[in-house]
Formats: sequence, C-alpha cells, structure tokens
Amino acid sequence: MRYALSALAGATALAVSLLAAPAMAEDAGIVVYNAQHESLAKEWAEGFTKETGIKVTLRNGGDSDFSNQIVAEGAASPADVFLTENSPAMALVEAAGLFAPVDADTLAQVPQEYQPTTGKWVGVAARSTVFAYDKTKLKEDQLPKSLLELADPSWKGRWAASPSGADFQAIVSALLQLKGEAATADWLKAMKTNFTAYKGNSTVMKAVNAGEIEGGVIYHYYYFGDQAKTGENSKNVAMHYFKNQDPGAFVSISGGGVLASSKHQKEAQAFLKWVTGKGGQEVLKDGTSFEYAVGKGADSNSKLTPLADLQAPKVDPATLNSKKVTDLMTAAGLL
Repeated sequence: MRYALSALAGATALAVSLLAAPAMAEDAGIVVYNAQHESLAKEWAEGFTKETGIKVTLRNGGDSDFSNQIVAEGAASPADVFLTENSPAMALVEAAGLFAPVDADTLAQVPQEYQPTTGKWVGVAARSTVFAYDKTKLKEDQLPKSLLELADPSWKGRWAASPSGADFQAIVSALLQLKGEAATADWLKAMKTNFTAYKGNSTVMKAVNAGEIEGGVIYHYYYFGDQAKTGENSKNVAMHYFKNQDPGAFVSISGGGVLASSKHQKEAQAFLKWVTGKGGQEVLKDGTSFEYAVGKGADSNSKLTPLADLQAPKVDPATLNSKKVTDLMTAAGLL
C-alpha cells in the first residue's frame, strides 16, 4: 500500500525512492540473520520499518553459527541481510562469494577504517577491546602495557578470558594479522598456561568484580551496560585501554551485508543504508547497547571513550581469518 500524500511529505528521501519503485510489492519484506544484540537489532528493524514501511523479520543467533549456516545454505539461503557482532564471520561469508556488493551510497556513509577494502559488506557498529581489572587490587602502574604482556609468567593465574566466544576469537584474529602466525601461536600457548577460562565476557567481568581474578580481556560495553543498570557486577571494576596501536587496542567491527541470493536486493540494500545512516546510528548513541557508532559524523554514547582516542591498530577486517584462529586455538588447547 502506498503512503498517503500527507505521510509522504514527512518521509525521508530513502523512503520516497523506495515507494516510487514500481516493483515494490505491498507485502515486500526482508529476512535478517541477526547475530547482533537482539534488542539493538529490534530497534534498528522497527526504526527502518517505521520510516519505509518495509517489514523486517529477524532470526537471531550467533556469529559463527550463522556464518557457517549461510555458507551451507549457499544460494538457497532465505536470508536477505546478515548482521554480526564481529567481522570474522563476515569475512567467512565473503570468502565463499555469497555477498552482493554494498551500494556506493551506503559505503560513503562509513569511514574507510570501519569497512573492508572489498566493499562486500560494511561496518554498522564497533566495540573496543579492554582489560577489565579489579581496582581494589591493581593500580594503573601495575597494569599490562600490551596484550602481549599477558603471556609473561608474572601473569600466571591472574587473568581471564572467554576463549570459546566469537568476541575473543576476533581479538585473536587481529593479533594474527598484526603479529603473524608464529607469534600468535606462541602467545596462545602461554595464554593456556597463564589464564583462567570463563564462559562469556559478562562472566569474566563478574569474576573480576567478585575478586576471583585480577583482570580479564573483554569488550568495553559489558562494563557500561552493567553500570547503566545496577552496577552490581562492575562496582569493583575499571577499564584499561591498551592504546598505542597495540593488538589489545583492537576495535572490532560489527558488520552488515546483503546476500547475493536475496530476492529483495533493493529493500535489503535500503536496510543497510538506514542502519549506517542517521537513524540507525542514533539508535547506538541514544540506546543501551553502548556500542560505538561508526557512521560519518555520528556521535557515540557520551559515556564512551571516543573512538579517536583509542589509538586502535589498523586492521583490514576483510582479511581476519576465523578458521586459522580456531585452528591455532585448538592446537594450543584453548578450544
């Protein structure tokens, strides 16, 4: 059904162009395989539908599960769009040749450092690696200056991570790209000796808060999300940013891509354009995900350390190799 003239007067240029398309069916909609936070994706979907009238069906799951499922489904996949928390899952689908190129107008909305060089998908949000530490036990001058320092015997039994999760594996992917296979394998071997494994980043933070462990490698938003609620799982926790282009300063890009097999290419591309545009990025600024906005000129939540101040290393997300990482982590006894 086309909008009434009064509604068209207030619609965005994106909505107008979509509604003017003669091929637009009354019930046209898209299916999104969503590995992002369910609440964030729901806000994106609802905002996009409100503005364009295009229905979005979300199917929620994890980065690795969905990326492998898409590869298995191939051209028969019912998905139109894939959203992830971390970029290695996007790289896996891209390597299988299953993404359509992202529209140039959409790519133009996101700085080069938050998208792959290939243009086959685009950054929609970002999260920073941090060392969450027990501020009742550690002072700033006692903190590791580099992620690599956690391999030192002096850190044995003092730090934690969640190696089975896509978040930590993305961090190792960056380490692999920045330092090479031999250095990564050595670091993972030392990690096996030094660290304590927990299931999930939030569990790592809770363990730090409870005094079970001195520190842990997680993403930043777990802390800010807990602080915005009761703070009961983070009251003894502080965030240490490695900076200085260290592998531990890695900023992981959450990606969005359109499947080449999608039968709703125009609608799927419009969804990515909306998410990376003003409407979608304001959801990040004003919402409770505490992930970074990545659109040009977009502001992140004011509580976050600005992206520009993180001094993140330069990493091409298109080349992050999730399979090599899992192979190396398995060889080190971490998976």
